Amino acid sequence: MKNSALIFHNRSMAEVLDPRSIELRKKIITALEHGRRGHIGASFSLVEILRVLYDKILKFDAVAPSWPGRDRCILSKGHGCLALYVLLAEKGFFPEEALYHFCQDGALLGGHPDATKIPGVEASTGSLGHGLSIGVGMAVNAGYEKSGARVFVIAGDGECNEGSLWEAAMGAGKYGLDNLTVLVDYNKYQSYDTTSYVQELEPFADKWRSFGFGVIEINGHDVTELTDVLKHLPLKKGKPSAIICHTIKGKGVGFAENNLAWHHKSKIDSEMITQLMDALG
Repeated sequence: MKNSALIFHNRSMAEVLDPRSIELRKKIITALEHGRRGHIGASFSLVEILRVLYDKILKFDAVAPSWPGRDRCILSKGHGCLALYVLLAEKGFFPEEALYHFCQDGALLGGHPDATKIPGVEASTGSLGHGLSIGVGMAVNAGYEKSGARVFVIAGDGECNEGSLWEAAMGAGKYGLDNLTVLVDYNKYQSYDTTSYVQELEPFADKWRSFGFGVIEINGHDVTELTDVLKHLPLKKGKPSAIICHTIKGKGVGFAENNLAWHHKSKIDSEMITQLMDALG
């Protein structure tokens, strides 16, 4: 079996970001400027995945976030929340001014998503490995209620080391939850080293297939490719879907790409903000 991670790593993923993707990253940086801390690498690798979901795929009502017929989107890798916050603000779930108070005392937006406080956040995440379990429950309930709602869970590759994720995958396969889609942000890095060093995931696609999922691997920064796949779900009727999104940690800022020093910063100064903005042009 060929190593799919290596194949995609060697593919050209150096495409130029379009103006929308650049603008979303600049909004993330603006939030970082005010919070002075955050997970930069993880947020930048997620931008296109969340952008396509909220621009073109998800059914939602920002005025009535608890609308029963809505699709559910769970950011299981909660440390990438800045990308989610920017999209939720754009769609009107809360004022964009809330981004200017990120991680400040008493603010709406903290370092991980909080479903008890933030409109549009479906699950409080950050303790990795639990988002898919929550998603399975939501997908089962949607089928029971015949609501037509779909569930999308965004997981990190490092998060896929967690046993609870695979227990949830077994349940999804058992119940044939074709209203459930897992998107894995496969950027090949986690907090302190590469995923291949910490815990090799390959053969990754075959693992998901063995749990009863329809599976596809795509470039997670290619908006057209993401849109085409997400508009044709489920991948296999009667099965949950797993979309392995090959991404670059820190995508868009050359000095931060695949650089673990930018996984998380707890003291971001004005010079760093200027460097990030300049790198995006």
